[in-house]
Amino acid sequence: MRISDVLSSKGSGEIYTVRPDATVSELLDKLAELNVGALIVSDDGQQLIGIVSERDVVRKVRDFGNTDNTRVDSIMTTDVRVCGPADSFESLMETMTDHRVRHVPVLEGGVLVGVLSIGDAVKYRMDQLEFERDQLNNYVAGG
Repeated sequence: MRISDVLSSKGSGEIYTVRPDATVSELLDKLAELNVGALIVSDDGQQLIGIVSERDVVRKVRDFGNTDNTRVDSIMTTDVRVCGPADSFESLMETMTDHRVRHVPVLEGGVLVGVLSIGDAVKYRMDQLEFERDQLNNYVAGG
């Protein structure tokens, strides 16, 4: 099981980004509009600068009085855990667990090719388990 398998099963290859010079207010609007928990910070939609999540907002915005002029690059996480399409699914789960992250950008040759959330990973694993169960049931039933 590879990261590329998880990306394929996800269906949507859309990568949601925000510019580093966007305001936190713009960030909040975009998170709500897209109904996602994090956005990749990028100037061009291909190169990773950082990631900004709901956790970043909650933990860092309180330090700023007025967030209308606070920029995303002042609250984003720059030490981003990433993976590649050829990496194993198990390594993704270890990264998420060990580093307590919910979103992991997928890079190929330094270019963004996807983002996987903990929800994507759980859904993929649940689908796998259901498939295995169905295969075992068919085998036991003689089908």
